[in-house]
Amino acid sequence: MKRWLLIGLVALLVVAGVSGGLVYRTLSDRLSAPFQAYPGAEQFVDIPRGLTVRAIGDRLVEAGVVRDALTFRLAMWLGGDERRLQAGEYRFDHPMRADEVIETLVRGDVHLVPITFPEGLDLDETAQVFERSGFGSAADFLAVARDPSPIADLDPQATDLEGYLFPDTYHLPRAATPADVVRRMVRGFRDAWSVELRRAADAAKYSVREVVALASLIEKETGRTDERPIIAAVYTNRLRRGMGLQCDPTVIYALKRAGRYDGNLTRADLAFDSPYNTYRYPGLPPGPIASPGLASLEAAVAPADADYLYFVSRNDGSHEFARTLREHNRNVQEFQVRYFRGRR
Repeated sequence: MKRWLLIGLVALLVVAGVSGGLVYRTLSDRLSAPFQAYPGAEQFVDIPRGLTVRAIGDRLVEAGVVRDALTFRLAMWLGGDERRLQAGEYRFDHPMRADEVIETLVRGDVHLVPITFPEGLDLDETAQVFERSGFGSAADFLAVARDPSPIADLDPQATDLEGYLFPDTYHLPRAATPADVVRRMVRGFRDAWSVELRRAADAAKYSVREVVALASLIEKETGRTDERPIIAAVYTNRLRRGMGLQCDPTVIYALKRAGRYDGNLTRADLAFDSPYNTYRYPGLPPGPIASPGLASLEAAVAPADADYLYFVSRNDGSHEFARTLREHNRNVQEFQVRYFRGRR
């Protein structure tokens, strides 16, 4: 009897061993084999905050990213990452093992879409970039950007966010709203408005609004980093002497606000009556005419040590500077009148 019991016990152990081996091999195959069951080249999975681990696994299985709930739970148990999964939208575009999917969520590699706002755009132009990016309509963006409250503590005179939507490349979720984008851009300005800039503005006796207004003129006049401090010096020198800034971009901005700009600036336009027209009104315009970048903000509070009062375009992105009106008129003849006559 004992012999038969021993034989039976051995048989059970053999069967258990074989079964265990099969189970182990099956689970091992599930964990080690990359999996993809979603159609198409990519699959997006949104993981909201507060979702349980089981619910996260169900979403991944339903999306065809993980084979089944058992595979997900086993990979979670082996990795010990249950409490570290991060919320967000994730993009999957190739077969992955369950542990690789989990590691993606642990790292928080959420899918973000880049959107670039160049320096020197006004609100309308910024809204057009937003619309072309596919996030939403320009009208919805402008509706948010017309509210000055996000910057009211820095600029109580602001009537909108002109000048304060900092130009940069932002990486945003696909579901980002106009309010989300505007919030990020205002935060970008606040980050740029450093302690050093504030101190320099105070030393120059400029308000935040005045710095941003001057920087926006600099930004519109040149894209060259080396010229920004020199153009800042021209405008600063003219302000000190009570001279008009005579900045063409301010006239264009005034015409655009009035719905009268057709893409061409004429001599008659220079007489257009607007407080933004720096040909008619001395001093800085009432506010910024575009969003300046960091280099222009820095130039506004730290102009070059130069006594220039005039500059004219060389038609190659650079400018010729002058100290006297006579010298400036010669430069205009050379770089504008003769240049354009020779192109006819």
